[in-house]
Amino acid sequence: MILVTGASGQLGRLVIDALLKRVPAGDIAAAVRHPDKVADLAALGIEVRQADYDDPASLDAAFKGVDKLLLISSSEVGRRVPQHRAVLEAAKRTGVGLLAYTSILHADTSPLPLAAEHIETEQLLRASGIPAVLLRNGWYTENYLASIPTALELGAVFGSAGEGRISSAARIDYAEAAATVLTQGDQAGRVYELAGDESYSLTEFSAEISRQSGKTVAYQHLPEEEYKAALLKAGLPEAVATLLAESDVGASKGGLFDDSHQLSQLIGRPTTPMADMVAASINAD
Repeated sequence: MILVTGASGQLGRLVIDALLKRVPAGDIAAAVRHPDKVADLAALGIEVRQADYDDPASLDAAFKGVDKLLLISSSEVGRRVPQHRAVLEAAKRTGVGLLAYTSILHADTSPLPLAAEHIETEQLLRASGIPAVLLRNGWYTENYLASIPTALELGAVFGSAGEGRISSAARIDYAEAAATVLTQGDQAGRVYELAGDESYSLTEFSAEISRQSGKTVAYQHLPEEEYKAALLKAGLPEAVATLLAESDVGASKGGLFDDSHQLSQLIGRPTTPMADMVAASINAD
């Protein structure tokens, strides 16, 4: 039995889809806070189990009989460590055979403040003694696609990344990597640094938007506080604005760059090109 936590989220659903191409639905379990949100998965024959990171008893019940568990990192930045600890302790109690964790690219050396909770989780995982594999995911290209409508309206992409290079990949690429690892043997102890085959700066990203749309879009670099203020003005919550601004600064220091091609090697195909995703985003609008 392979169980995916956070199965109602964007990555979780894509992992489930990728697993369905590799194993029978009856071998897959989906752990979610609200089972009613994944009735479609249950209809496919996937076992839906209620699980809440803040309710250890629910985790024990959800993990019963699980051979491999994918811990998709909690979306609650600032509360990830205690939530992840609860998952690890429940996995230990229930005898999970392998735990895969979605960490962050080069967590141990990353300049992104976002890495801190991932590092602590990795340390807890090592201390737990549970056989584990680390999926250190890089940036999702989708994180930047969301800015395209505003960029087309204002003629600019704003950020604090300078000319830092970003080796992003599509969310589906990372999902396929997770499904591959969960369905292959001999994974315990492995660490995968997962990122896109190509890298680009936000200047190049802006140029691609211009090329695809026929409209002039330039990259405008802002100091971190100014960029955060712009995000707040655009209506983003304080925590999200802080995270994005800090991550951009981390990108300027090389925190989102990797050229190892481990992701494409793992999924057996090139990662999804940024240009293709920009084109699809513009055409969808």
